[in-house]
Amino acid sequence: MFIRVIRGQIFSYMKIERPGLIVADHWKDYQLLDCGDGLKQEKWGPYTLVRPDPQIIWPRSGGATKWEGWDGYYHRSETGGGKWEYRKPLPDHWTVTYGALTFKIHPTSFKHTGLFPEQAVNWDWFSAKIKTARAANREVSVLNLFGYTGAATVAAAHAGASVCHVDAAEGMVKWCKENAALSGLAAAPIRYITDDCLKFVRREIKRGRKYDGIIMDPPTYGRGATGEMWKLEDHLWELLSECKQLLTDRPLFFLINAYTARLSPSVVINLLDGLMHDTRGRIHGGEVGLPIQRDGKILPCGIYGRWESA
Repeated sequence: MFIRVIRGQIFSYMKIERPGLIVADHWKDYQLLDCGDGLKQEKWGPYTLVRPDPQIIWPRSGGATKWEGWDGYYHRSETGGGKWEYRKPLPDHWTVTYGALTFKIHPTSFKHTGLFPEQAVNWDWFSAKIKTARAANREVSVLNLFGYTGAATVAAAHAGASVCHVDAAEGMVKWCKENAALSGLAAAPIRYITDDCLKFVRREIKRGRKYDGIIMDPPTYGRGATGEMWKLEDHLWELLSECKQLLTDRPLFFLINAYTARLSPSVVINLLDGLMHDTRGRIHGGEVGLPIQRDGKILPCGIYGRWESA
């Protein structure tokens, strides 16, 4: 937000758009078939999975009491965790595609599949930014923190960026490498780093590295590679402040995703406004969601905040 003071009055040059909903509705290999009674029924390529979702507090469409035709059903335990029930043996993993990108799907013991399909709207957004810059013969470097299995990393690399992928879990970093190879990007300029994100950022500052775009998907709670405790409310602003020092003189974008119910989109917008107040640009944020095929409702799947250069 560029600030100009005229006769004691303050004028802002940051354009801020308040919360809105963006929907990932361009999928072909993924469908959210139906939702209700705390569950969602999804088609991941050739297989249909049923998984719990605490936000789905409305009943199933048409009064249905159960779904038929599923291949895998995750049963949550009352004591925590849960387990998968399969009607037939499924492969350990399979793939789905989004445009030119290919991702490995593997149902994990904690109900996840290794991919958050609602994030496709963000992949499309920053990919367009990267492609525009590359078309102008500009090199683009991107830092992806809390990178998980690397869908955003792969999308940014496919768009033409060099990417640094950081996650504290070695298994997630290896999964990112697999996704890159599946997408034909095994030789792409991607750095794969297993590390605590805050410690890594501080070392990058000392090394003098700079990035044109930063993506982060911080958890509510977490632990670093050597057991460091992460708590979103206590550590996010500290991390953002450090990340600001890694931006180039002409940054392209800064993206924050969050899944915690404790934050509203306006909180993320306020964080970005405080962070980028001296950089001309535009901030917008809101919810990301997926269309429910059965009845046309939208399932909210988290919040986002975006800063982009003017």
